[in-house]
Formats: sequence, C-alpha cells, structure tokens
Amino acid sequence: MTEVLVVGGGPAGMAAALAARRHGARVVLLEAGDDVGGQYWRHLPDGRGDPDERLWQHGWDRFLAMRDELLGDEGCEVVTGAHVWSVGRRDDAPPLVHVFVGEPDGQGREPRTFDPATLVLATGAYERTLPFPGWDLPGVFTAGAAQALAKGERVAVGRRVLVAGAGPFLLPVVSSLLRIGAEVAGVVEAAGPAQLAGGWATRPWQLLAARRKAGELAGYARQLAAHRIPYRTGAAVVAAHGTDRVEAVTVARLTRDWTPVPGTGRRIEVDAVCVSHGFVPRTELATAAGCAVGVDGAVTVDERQRTSVPGVLTAGELTGIGGVDLALAEGEIAGTVAAGGVPAPGAVRERAVFRKFAARLAAAGAIRPGWRAWVDDDTMVCRCEDVTAGALRRAAELTGSHGLRSLKLTTRAGLGLCQGRTCGRTVEDLLTGANEHGLLDPGRTAHRPIAIPVRLGELSASTRTSNREETP
Repeated sequence: MTEVLVVGGGPAGMAAALAARRHGARVVLLEAGDDVGGQYWRHLPDGRGDPDERLWQHGWDRFLAMRDELLGDEGCEVVTGAHVWSVGRRDDAPPLVHVFVGEPDGQGREPRTFDPATLVLATGAYERTLPFPGWDLPGVFTAGAAQALAKGERVAVGRRVLVAGAGPFLLPVVSSLLRIGAEVAGVVEAAGPAQLAGGWATRPWQLLAARRKAGELAGYARQLAAHRIPYRTGAAVVAAHGTDRVEAVTVARLTRDWTPVPGTGRRIEVDAVCVSHGFVPRTELATAAGCAVGVDGAVTVDERQRTSVPGVLTAGELTGIGGVDLALAEGEIAGTVAAGGVPAPGAVRERAVFRKFAARLAAAGAIRPGWRAWVDDDTMVCRCEDVTAGALRRAAELTGSHGLRSLKLTTRAGLGLCQGRTCGRTVEDLLTGANEHGLLDPGRTAHRPIAIPVRLGELSASTRTSNREETP
C-alpha cells in the first residue's frame, strides 16, 4: 500500500510530498508533465537548460531545492508522464487511482493502479477566456499558452502582441513576451479603477503581511515603463479581425459591469493577442472521488485541507485561486495531515495571509455580467461542437428550458472532446443571461465523465494487465 499519494507536481503537490516525507510517510508523486514544477515553474527541459533560467522565474532557487530533495529521497517515488484517467470510489478508504504512464499520444503506456492510505489532490486550474467575435482566429492565444511557449520553449506567439483580460497574471505574461523579443502593443485590463480599488485599496494595512508581492508588482511596473507599454484599465478586446489569422483587434471602453461603451472602439494592429480572464479550479478527479464542491467551483475543505471524503485532501488552486504562496502553504498543511502530523503554525499563518490576498485578487478581477453584450449571435462559443452564442440563446428561448443539462443536450455545447473545459463556464453564463429565471442546475460543467480522453484499445488492455501498487 502507498501511504500517501499526491496527484499533481506543481508547487502545492511538491510541498505536500515534501511535508509528508518529513513526517515519515512513504510517498508517490504523480505528475503528467515530463518534470515537476507545474505551470508556475514551467522551464526548459534539462537537456536544453538555460544558465539564465532564474531570470524567467520567481523563486527558482526554492524550486531547485524542492525538486532535488524530492528526487534524491528514496522514500518518495516521482512518476512523471503519469496521466490519471479515473478514480474508483470506496466506502471505507480513499479511492483507487488509475493511471497511464507514458507520452500522452504514445503507444504502449504502462497502466498502474494505486491504493493509497491517504490521497492529496493538487491538480491546479484551467485558464478562462471570455469569447468575442473573431476569438477563434489563428493568432488569438490564451495568456497561459503564450506564457508556456515563452518559458517552456522560448517561442514568441507573435511579433507585435496585445495582452488583454483581467487579473495580475497579465503582467508576468508581458514580462515573458518582452524577454523572448516580442513587441507588446499594450495591456488591456477589463476591471476599471473602482473595481480595482475595491479589491486592493480597502484596508490596505492588511496587505503588509503579503508585502513581498509588492516587490513583484514593482518589477513589472518598471518593465512597462522602460518599454513604454500602455496599460489601460476599464477596457477589453471586443473583436479580432483578419482573414487567415488575426491582423487587428478592436478595444472598447467598458462600464462598471463590463458592458462596452458605444462609440469607444479603437482598432489596434497586431499579429497576435493573448487573453485571460482568470482561472477555474480543475475539479474532475475531486468530483469523481465524491468531494463536495462549493458554489465558487472550488473543492470544499476544512482547516486541515481535508475534503468531505475521508482520507482525501486537496491543496492549491483546486481549493480556490490564490497563487503560488497560498498553494505552497496549503500543500505543506495537506501533506503534513496526510502523514498523520499536526500542521506547523507558520504554515497556518501563511495560509491565512494569502487566503486574504486571494480574496482581494478575486474581488479586483471578478468577471462582471456586462461582457455578454460584446458576444454577438455569430460568435463561436463551443469550438469542439461549433455552437454559436446565437444557437444557445435560441435554444433557451424556443424550449423555455431552465435546465443546463437539457440545453447542453439540445445544442451539444460543452459535449465535445474538451468536455467543457474551454467553454463550460461561458455556456452557463450565457444561458443564465438568456433565461430571466436563471438555471436550475448551474455548475454541472465541472462534473465531467472522464478526467482525460483514453483510447478504447488502451482501456481494454489496461483492464487485463493493470496491477495494484502496494508498498509495505
């Protein structure tokens, strides 16, 4: 039997594994990528190492120390290329965890099944992007994709790039684009001055405990000033233009509820645009295990990071979007508790500080309903099934249905290969706006039937050859 199984090798998962080992548990850490670090510490592979890598990363030395400790510990098995495709619930124990190990598109992946005494889920989050006319043109990227290509491959998504959306994540994306040699045409933040002040300026003395974040912000501000990059608040990209790829975007001023102000559109010539409107917790495995999820879409946990399922804990963005410092603190607490220990007071204090920081982050960048006004009927919403906003609205109007499930079955929105990971929340919001009484079953897009797509032949073979992992 594996004593502690950690799913996810980002900051939260690494911290959980290290804490569990320090409290004497044997640990297996599963990571889908080819190295630990997650999206936050995404980097070039070791064979293509950059001596200036720390210039691309915050806390790089801390990451190296954590990784070295994990990989050098015989009591911790780090399994990379590990894709968890299913968990099997049990009444008297944490679920069995079924994994394929190998390249995602490779042949002959190794099936493994783990039987943990305790399970820590640290699966992170998905990026959310609000649609707009032309957002499906080549050259329109999520900000996270641009960041991943820059940090993980040293590739720029374009020569002249606009960065838009909401939240502080836009700033490190700008930094990476500049470092890779792209020209940044500007930063467009949807939240206006009043919304930003409501999140950050209220009771500012409470931010003193998280003051190291101010140093990061000051560094980004210096970069914007040095490159004379305009930073505009209360505005959004409301359309992208081009034939075979994006050639320009229209940026419009927004009201306080994010409704575009007529007559304020301005066309900006670019060959790429990066858009992000925050993140959504990645809850497939947690919901499959039976963990309770709150109205905010995050997994519900107690003060020891325990979920509603005995023996299952969560940490990081899965419990609410809060950034790396909160993820590290939650991971340490979850790993300690998973191994039978008592959380250190320092970790508990760190979690409290950065939970408050996360609340400010959410308030300052919260999506407001007026964005639906920039989505015309021809705007593609579900790319997998080619469902437009107009098709969603017409289905709601013609059927009079208030059930998300029935409307998704009628339109097939969110039922494609990505299972609503890209469009799920957007589909819900558009249908809520189309129905004056809202939806009877909001939040169902997070309840996906599978964690990852699996070939039927591979699945069949795994049922014949899968062996249960047991560690004394």
